[in-house]
Amino acid sequence: MSGVEVAIEWNGRPARAWLPDPIASRSLDLPVEIARATERAAAAATRVGDRLPSGWEPLARLLLRAEGIASSNIEGLRATAAQVAVAELDGAAAPHDAALVADNLAVVTEALNHARGNERITVDDLHGWHARLMRSSELAPHLIAAFRNTQGWIGGRGPRDAAYVPPPAPNVPALIDDLIAFTNADDVDVITQAAVAHAQFETIHPYGDGNGRIGRLLVLWTLARRLDVSVPPPTSVLIARDAGGYLSGLYWFRTGELARWVKWFAAVVQASSAAALDWAGEVDTVMHAWRTRLSDLRTDAAARSILEILPAHPVITTDTAAEFVNVSGTAARAALAILHERGIIEPYEVAGSPRGRPRSWWLARELADLVRL
Repeated sequence: MSGVEVAIEWNGRPARAWLPDPIASRSLDLPVEIARATERAAAAATRVGDRLPSGWEPLARLLLRAEGIASSNIEGLRATAAQVAVAELDGAAAPHDAALVADNLAVVTEALNHARGNERITVDDLHGWHARLMRSSELAPHLIAAFRNTQGWIGGRGPRDAAYVPPPAPNVPALIDDLIAFTNADDVDVITQAAVAHAQFETIHPYGDGNGRIGRLLVLWTLARRLDVSVPPPTSVLIARDAGGYLSGLYWFRTGELARWVKWFAAVVQASSAAALDWAGEVDTVMHAWRTRLSDLRTDAAARSILEILPAHPVITTDTAAEFVNVSGTAARAALAILHERGIIEPYEVAGSPRGRPRSWWLARELADLVRL
């Protein structure tokens, strides 16, 4: 076992909660076959960064959007890639779930920028990411950027019939301090470190909401920092495809079957790395076809410049296009008309657009459709 059950009281009646063992000083000896699996997974994740084409930033945004949508989908938040792209530009113009997913994507971006600076993670970092994640949520203000101060549970109506009961609130700060010490270490195999850090965070369940998304964020942060990759593979996409395996894996971790959990996690990292490269190939195919359609235009034409940012912004407006490529509104409008005529973008109806002068939205559907779970 990797913890113990402790007695708690809930509404005047006895119940039980799980108190995990600390992990910072825990021995993580794994069988040779598991160690080899983690090595293969780390190599696959590194290849994603090595094989991205020049000017990879727009493609990276597409991959991260897939990660954000999948991580939110696991928590029951449903939004299309187009809706999320709208929310990134104007949260008021998108469905509420899309705004929540856009907040998740913003936090992913913040965390990866943090990891690229090779900084150590702190409690303040976790709280800052939680505050950004919960910006559009209905979580009580006193629970945002703060650990829970009451007993939590997962499933059921309370701790007595829950599927899982995390540790009592007074134990959370010390457990998180231990988790942070483990996550900042450099002497642990990176895949095992990401797997254990994530599972321990989910076991502690320190926040009133958003634990799954912050916990999966730790995976990206660890991979980016330790492997020095600009774009970690979108692991949440593969997790979303095997939600049963994911929940079983967290159970294995809690019950001491560490090797079994790490093996499953390493397979997810390896598969998501392959998926990222497949996506890159599909995007390259689409972009090559579109560039061919614009081959008669001057190399400095605004339509060509806007085309190159579509992987990052598959939904766009005249104003945002003008801003992104630094041209006038008139030039952007003319360029978007060309892209529409050439079958690259299409008009996109946004139900939440503010009243007043209509805001013209355009969708690069072929790119948006590539972000699939």
